[in-house]
Amino acid sequence: MQIKPYYNEILTDHNLHPSHKQVLPDANFTLQGVNPSCGDNITLQLKIDPDGIIRDGAFAGDGCAISQASADMMLDLIIGRSKADALELADIFMRMIKGTASPAEIETLEEASSLKDISHMPSRVKCAVLGWHTLEEMIHPPVSRAN
Repeated sequence: MQIKPYYNEILTDHNLHPSHKQVLPDANFTLQGVNPSCGDNITLQLKIDPDGIIRDGAFAGDGCAISQASADMMLDLIIGRSKADALELADIFMRMIKGTASPAEIETLEEASSLKDISHMPSRVKCAVLGWHTLEEMIHPPVSRAN
């Protein structure tokens, strides 16, 4: 199996010319995600309406091309969708990275599917999933147990 170079045209474009790397002043959800193993960090901001639709999103942060481009691609994909749809896409992305998503599922990821070969580069997986993990934590926080 030939591994495609991960610094491909899509990744490079999203890294050099991100559509969503900015401050979202009217965000009502904000969460920082950090990858301590390499220093990547993002602050994800979303504007989610009362019906659970993600109306807008942005991120700020520093890190490698993969972490920054992946966050930008994720926002392209989830803006305009429901929180449930965004979580489903995050699940598909995670399974794509693990090699367990079907080709039809991977196709739903649009440009983010270009990162599927990251799974063959274990040291870069955490970079690719940083934004997606932050999204999951933000809109589907862990359930705390009541005593």
